[in-house]
Amino acid sequence: MRTRFGFAVIVLSLSLAAAQKPNITNAKVQEASAAQGLKPAIDSTISRQSGPLWVGYRIPAARKERTMCCWDSISAARSSGSNCCLGCRMNSDEGGNFNGTDSNCSPPEPVPYAFVFLRAESGHIMRARVFSADCPLDFAGLPLYWLETVNPEQSVSFLAGLTQEDKGKPAAVTYRDDLSHQAVMTIAMHNVPAADQELEKLIQPNQPLSLRENVAFWLGVERGKIGLDLLRRYGGSDKDERFREKVAFAISQNKAPEAIKDLIGMARNDASGEVRGQALFWLAQIGGRKEAAQITDSIANDPDTEVKKKAVFALSQIHNGEGVPLLIQVARTNPNPAVRKQAFFWLGQSRDPRALDFFEEVLTK
Repeated sequence: MRTRFGFAVIVLSLSLAAAQKPNITNAKVQEASAAQGLKPAIDSTISRQSGPLWVGYRIPAARKERTMCCWDSISAARSSGSNCCLGCRMNSDEGGNFNGTDSNCSPPEPVPYAFVFLRAESGHIMRARVFSADCPLDFAGLPLYWLETVNPEQSVSFLAGLTQEDKGKPAAVTYRDDLSHQAVMTIAMHNVPAADQELEKLIQPNQPLSLRENVAFWLGVERGKIGLDLLRRYGGSDKDERFREKVAFAISQNKAPEAIKDLIGMARNDASGEVRGQALFWLAQIGGRKEAAQITDSIANDPDTEVKKKAVFALSQIHNGEGVPLLIQVARTNPNPAVRKQAFFWLGQSRDPRALDFFEEVLTK
């Protein structure tokens, strides 16, 4: 029997083999078209069944080397001896998700798409997930309504609506993850301009702070130069100090060449010492000569002693011990005794032979 959305039931015990389909097992798949609109197709699907079900579809995603996957438990992942993600049971709340790069896991050639899965129960969307093509997903016999002909702009709009829908969950059904945060991540994976436009709406000052912070993170991680522009526009002058701290981290994750300049600008000019300190810390994690120069400049010139001390800590975080000579210089010459004390402390924590030589020099004079 077919509905007006044209479902054809296909019970699978093996992975779908067709091109541009996810790597799934144990799903009761019903395929349909969303050509008449994504929201009507989803609403019609989830209204017909009170029990748990999944809706899935393909979206355009940036063609780059990465794996978006999951696992059932950390112990199982460790005991497998594999660097690759093992996949997960989609009916489980255990385990976790992975979004990153591993040359042993990624497909031989990056593909320009990813897969969105929405879990529904009692007529409500409860969870939004996004996975790459190589992630094995076990649906444990649950229904999966697979939609073709999905308009990606409609997907972005639908997911944006989910950022406001946590209040609609039935009290008896709870999940560990926050639906609005999952929806923001999924929006950010869409390789269409509509994603930037929707994320800009969600970072506005009238939105909840936790939502804005999550949007800032994904603008930094996924949206490149446009994401940096939005972080610059809505983060640098925002009145909320905590939000600006989150923006500093988001900028540190952005791959646009100009991002370092923005982070240095926050470390040098932000009105809050807390924000300047956070920007210095993330500069240290990047860890080049330019970043080290900015950190030492803050130690010398920032008017706030607490920021100077955070800058000293930031030097201790520079990779490969490259901050040790700079810490020695601070410990030797800085006029502020509290700053010198911090430098001595972090030199001691470094266990670097150069630090030991410096201690010997100071103690045997």
